[in-house]
Amino acid sequence: MSTVALYNDQGGAEAAVEGLETSSSTSGAAFGLFSADFKKNEDLKEMLESNKDSLKLEAMKRVVGLIAKGKNASELFPAVVKNVASKNIELKKLVYVYLVRYAEEQQDLALLSISTFQRALKEPNQFIRASALRVLSSIRVSIIVPIMMLAIKEAAADLSPYVRKTSAHAIQKLYSLDPNQKEQLIEVIEKLLKDKSTLVAGSVVVAFEEVCPDRIDLIHKNYRKLCNLLVDVEEWGQVVIISMLTRYARTQFTSPWTEGAMFDENSEKAFYENTKSLLQSRNTAVVMSVAQLYWHLAPQHEVNIVTKSLVRLLRSHREVQYIVLQNIATMSIQRKGMFEPHMKSFYVRSTDATHIKTLKLEILTNLANEANISTILREFQTYVKSQDKAFAAATIQAIGRCATNISEVTDTCLNGLVLLLSNRDETVVAESVVVIKKLLQTQPTQHSEIIKHMAKLFDNITVSMARASILWLMGEYCDRVPKIAPDVLRKMAKTFTAEEDIVKLQTVNLAAKLYLTNSKQTKLLTQYILNLGKYDQSYDIRDRTRFIRQLIVPNEKNGALNKYARRILLAPKPAPVLESAFKDRDRFQLGTLSHSINSKAAGYQELSDWPAVAPDQSVRNVEVIEPVQEWAPLVGKTKKPKSTEKFYSDNEEEKEEEGSESSEGSSSSSSEESDSESEEQSSEESDKTSSDSGKSSSGSEKSSSESESEQKKKKKTKKAPKKNGKTAAAFSDSDENGNGPAARDGSTSADSSSGSETDSEDEDSDSDAPPTQQQKKSDVKSKPKVKGKSEKEVSLLDLDDFSPAPTNAPKSSVVSSSLLSDLEGLSLSNTSSTMQVTTPSFGPVKTYELLHHMTGKGLSAKYHFPRQPCLYQPSMVAVQVTLTNSSDHSLEEIHIGDRSPASLNIHCFNTIERLEPEASVTVSMGIDFSDSTQAANFQLCTKEDQFSVSIQPAVGELLMPSTLTEQDFSTEQGKLLGMNETSATVTMATASASSQAVTTQVLSVANVGVVSSGQSSLHRFAGRTVSSGALVLVSLEPKESSAALLTINTDKSVMASMLLRDLKQALALA
Repeated sequence: MSTVALYNDQGGAEAAVEGLETSSSTSGAAFGLFSADFKKNEDLKEMLESNKDSLKLEAMKRVVGLIAKGKNASELFPAVVKNVASKNIELKKLVYVYLVRYAEEQQDLALLSISTFQRALKEPNQFIRASALRVLSSIRVSIIVPIMMLAIKEAAADLSPYVRKTSAHAIQKLYSLDPNQKEQLIEVIEKLLKDKSTLVAGSVVVAFEEVCPDRIDLIHKNYRKLCNLLVDVEEWGQVVIISMLTRYARTQFTSPWTEGAMFDENSEKAFYENTKSLLQSRNTAVVMSVAQLYWHLAPQHEVNIVTKSLVRLLRSHREVQYIVLQNIATMSIQRKGMFEPHMKSFYVRSTDATHIKTLKLEILTNLANEANISTILREFQTYVKSQDKAFAAATIQAIGRCATNISEVTDTCLNGLVLLLSNRDETVVAESVVVIKKLLQTQPTQHSEIIKHMAKLFDNITVSMARASILWLMGEYCDRVPKIAPDVLRKMAKTFTAEEDIVKLQTVNLAAKLYLTNSKQTKLLTQYILNLGKYDQSYDIRDRTRFIRQLIVPNEKNGALNKYARRILLAPKPAPVLESAFKDRDRFQLGTLSHSINSKAAGYQELSDWPAVAPDQSVRNVEVIEPVQEWAPLVGKTKKPKSTEKFYSDNEEEKEEEGSESSEGSSSSSSEESDSESEEQSSEESDKTSSDSGKSSSGSEKSSSESESEQKKKKKTKKAPKKNGKTAAAFSDSDENGNGPAARDGSTSADSSSGSETDSEDEDSDSDAPPTQQQKKSDVKSKPKVKGKSEKEVSLLDLDDFSPAPTNAPKSSVVSSSLLSDLEGLSLSNTSSTMQVTTPSFGPVKTYELLHHMTGKGLSAKYHFPRQPCLYQPSMVAVQVTLTNSSDHSLEEIHIGDRSPASLNIHCFNTIERLEPEASVTVSMGIDFSDSTQAANFQLCTKEDQFSVSIQPAVGELLMPSTLTEQDFSTEQGKLLGMNETSATVTMATASASSQAVTTQVLSVANVGVVSSGQSSLHRFAGRTVSSGALVLVSLEPKESSAALLTINTDKSVMASMLLRDLKQALALA
C-alpha cells in the first residue's frame, strides 16, 4: 500500500532522488575511503540475482534507500535492469524508480531494455504504464526520439488520467531533447487541453507554457473549462493555470480600470468567481497567484478581497514572509487603503530577521498618513533603539521619508533626529546626519541652529559619510554660518591627508565655496588644501583639485570660465525626494522572480498591455464541460446510496431515520478521504452514479452544485471527530462575520435544537437535500420567532448559556445531557497543559444598561459579560444582550447596524424578525476589543429606527482565567519584571480579611483564575488577555496591620495600571 501511495503523487519518487544527484558524487568522494559500500553493494548484487522475489524486493528497497540518502548506486545498474521484466508488481515499481534516476547516466544499458519498456506501456496496471513512459523519456538519446513520440501519443489517449498526466510531463522532456518535434507535440498538447480530468489539466498547461506559450488560440475553446476545473486541480497545477490565464486575460479582455469599460459577464466574472475561493488555500503559492491575478486584472473595487489572505501568509516561515512582504510593499505604494486596517500586522517583532524587519518598515512607511503618523512614529522610536544596527539605520531613513511625505510632522522628525545625534552608537549618528542633511534642503532658512549644532559634533563623528554630509551642509549654507564654516575648514586642513576620499572631495568643495564667498579669511586655507589635493594618491582627488583651481583662481588663460564659477558652485539645488525602493517594481508581474530581484530574469514573460478594442468574444463560446472523474482502480468500500426521500417529514421518527442515513454517508466519506487520489476519484464517481440512478438527468449547473456540496460535506466530516472536539471544529470554521457553519445553522427556534445528535444530523444532511428543499429549509431558519419570557430559547449561537455558568442559574430543560457533555469538553485555546484557559470558580454578573426604553421608543437593552470563551472567535469577548419590548406594539427586524470605527470586529446576533409587547429575548455577541477599554460603538436598529449605543468593557472583562501551578507562576513572574511590573500598597478594610473575602473581591473585578499557593496568606491569580493572549499575573502579599502589597506583572502596562486602580478600590472593601 505504501508503494501505491508513493506512485499516487506523480513524480514523488522522481523528485526525491533527482535532487540528490550532486551530493551523491561528493559524499562518495569524501567518505569512500572509509565506507563499507563495496561489501554492501556485493550483497545487494547477490540478492538482485537470486531466484526469490522476496530477496529481490528487499534488495530494491535498500537500493532506493541508498539513493534517498544521496549515495551513489549507479554500479548496481546492470543487476537492477535485469529485473525490469519481473512479474512482481511491487518489484517492478521499485526498478522503475531506480531507472528514472540512472537512465540518463547509463544510457547504453538502458537502451538494451527499450523493448521491455515498450511492452510495459501495454501493461494493465496504470502505474507500470506511467513508470515505463517516465523511464523512456528520461533516456536522453536522440536516436529513440521517434519511439518516445509514439509512446507519448499512445499515452495521451490512455484511459487512465494518471498515464495521461505522465504523458504531459514527457512532452517537456522530449521538447528539450529535440525542439524539431514542436509541431507534433503541439498536436498532443491540443488534444490533452480538451481532457476533462482535473488530474491532467495542470500538467498539460505546464507543457503548453514550455513548448508553445504564444499559441493563445489553443486556449480559446478550453478557457471556460479550465476556469471551472481550476478549484479541483492539484495545487501546483493551479499556480501554473492562474499564471497562464492572467496572460490570456490581458490579451483578450479590455481594461476594467477605464471609465465605461465593457465587462464580459460569462468569461471574466466566472474567472474571478472560480479563483476567489482559492484565497483560502493552504498553499502559499496559490494564494500569491490569486492575489497577483486580482491586482493585474480585477476592477479596483474587487482588489481588496485579497488583503486578508495576504496578511494571513505573514504567519508562515520567514522565506514565505519575505516574498509576500515584497509584494505587499509594491501594492501599498499605489493603494494604501488596502492594508491600512491591518497595520498592526506589519509591526516588527524581536524575533524577525533583519530583511523581514526592513520590509515591514518599508510597508509601514508607505502606509503613513496624517491620521496614523503619530502611531507609526511611536513604533519607530522603539525601533531606533534596536541592537540590530542595520535595522536602526533603516528606521532613521524611514523617519526621513515620513518627514518628507507628511509636512505636518517635518519639524517633529527633525527635532527627533537632532536628539539622536547625541546617541552613543556611531551608526545611528551617521545615518541621522545623512537624513538631516536631506531634510534641511527642503527649508534651510529655518534651521540654521541645527547646522551649527552639527558643526559642534563634527569632531566626534567618525563615519565618513556623516562627515561628508556635514561638510556639504557647511559649504551649501555657508552664508548662514559665516563664522563657523571657516573654522571647520581649518580643522579639515589639519587632517586632510588622513580622511577618506569622499570626505576629501567635500573638503575641496567647501574650500572652493568659501573662497568665492569669504576669500578674505579663507584664501590661504584654500590654496593649502588645493596643494595637498594636487599630490593626493587618488586620481579622483587630483582631478577635482585641478578642476577647482582652474575654476576659481583667476588667471590669463581661464578668465572667461572664472566669471561663471559662482553660478556653477553656488547654484540653488533642488531638494532630494526620498522615495521607496519599491516604487518602480510594479513594472514586473507580482509574485515572479523578476519582481523579487528587481531585474528581468531568464524566462520572464512580460504582461501585455490591455487591448484598445476587445477581441471577438465568440471564440470562447463552447459547451461548458463539467469535471468528470476518470477511471481509477477501485480500492476499498463504496459509499452507500444517499436517501432520496424528503428532508422534512411529518413525524420525528422519519426525521431521525433520515439523519442517521446522512450521518452514515458522512462517516463513509470520512473513511475514504485517506485513500489515494485515484481511489477517491473512483469512489466519488461510483457514489455519484448510484445517487443519480433514481433521478432524471439534470443539467450541468445542478450537477456542479451537487458536487460542490459533496466536497464541502466531506471537508466538514473529515475535520470533525466524533468526540468533544466536534463542536469546536464545527465553530472554528466560521469567519469573522459569522458566515460559517455556526452562523448558518444557528436558529433561535426551540424546535431546531433537540440535542446535539439532531443538530449534527441536520447539518450533515443539509448538503444532500435537493435545491428546492434547501431553499425551503433556509427560509424556515431565517425567521426565528421570539416568544414571551416564560419560554426558554435555545440556539447554537447561544451556547454560552449551556456552559457551566458562574451564577446558580437553573439549567434549561430543553438542553439535552449529550449537548452539555459535549460543551464541557469544548476547548478554545491552544495553550499548553500547564497554562490552560479555564472557567472561573466565581464571577458575580454585573448588568449594564445599553439602551433605555425611553430613548429606544419602547425597546430597552441590557448587557453583561458571561465570562465564557467566545465561540465565534477566540480573540472576541463574549457579551450577552437582553432585549425587551416595553411598548404596546410589536417591534420588527431588530439587528446590528453600522459600527464605529468601521474596522471594529463584531460578531452580530441574527436578525430578530419580531418581538412581541412585554416579551424579551437574550442574544449573544462577540466583540474584539483588541485589549483596549475603548468603547465599541454601533447602532441597534429596528425596522423604523436606529439607536446609537456603546459597550464599554471594564479592564477585568478583557481577561480569561488561566490555570498555573505555583512553580509556573513564579517562573512567569520572573520573566515580567522591571517595566512589566506594577505594584502599590493596599489598605484592607479589616486587618484579618479571610481568604474567601479577598478572592471574592478580586474575582468581582477581574476574570482571572486562582493559583493555589503553599502560603495561606499569599494570594495569587493568573489570566490572559482575550485578544492577544498576554499573561497577566496578580499577587497580593499581606504586610503589617491591614496593609498588603498588590503586584501586577504583565507586558500590557496601560492595562496593568487600570487593573491596579480597580483592584485597590475593591480590596479596600474586603
